[in-house]
Amino acid sequence: MSSAPARHSNVLIFGATSAVAAEVALNYAARGDRLHLVARNREKLTDLARRCESTTATTQVADFSQLESNGQVVRQAIAALGHVDTVLIAHGDLGDQLASERSFTDAEHTLRVNFMSVVSLLIPLANHLEQARAGSIGVITSVAGDRGRPRNYTYGAAKGALNTYLQGLRTRLYAAGVSVTTIKLGPVDTPMTRDHKKHALFGKPQSVARSIVRALDSRQGEAYVPSFWRAAMPIVKNTPEWLFQRLAILSGR
Repeated sequence: MSSAPARHSNVLIFGATSAVAAEVALNYAARGDRLHLVARNREKLTDLARRCESTTATTQVADFSQLESNGQVVRQAIAALGHVDTVLIAHGDLGDQLASERSFTDAEHTLRVNFMSVVSLLIPLANHLEQARAGSIGVITSVAGDRGRPRNYTYGAAKGALNTYLQGLRTRLYAAGVSVTTIKLGPVDTPMTRDHKKHALFGKPQSVARSIVRALDSRQGEAYVPSFWRAAMPIVKNTPEWLFQRLAILSGR
């Protein structure tokens, strides 16, 4: 007797045109999953959908910084797919740390993009999947959220708040059979980090994307990507502050 064919998933990606998210989309497309891609740049979305031609990929333009509109953005995205199996929220902005130290406007922008806009998407998404009693949510955060460092503490504060929010959401949705994966991403060699000096710890978008898909498939609660950050970050997090402040490798800009 032949086995039934595997059911393809419906995958919804917010911030789909970032270098990492685009590679995630290509991974899902290669295995035949249906995609709905949401991002700000229409031309980049069109190009990504073309690259995902091995499957059905629809697109939607949205600016996630417009917080009051994000509920409608989510409703339109869910309607486009009809049924949602997997959601990935992948947008973010490193911001300008020095500017955020001198201007609340700049600090608020970094906090809004990296925390508040994500929450404004998560609330309607979580409510929908909780009612459906199925599905997986993945959110890309950052290892920067594990400890405040002078070089990026405004961005890190937003990601740290998001990590805490996801912990609570994960436990809330557990009873409904919905998984929530916190993806703590280390630095990746992408346009977002073009002004950063590269070193051996920088990940590559293709391998990072494969790790993200594996984490979502296995419904992990928390995944460090690349995985070596799981061993490195306890040192960063647990170093006493008096020592941390004296170690330039940890506390420097």
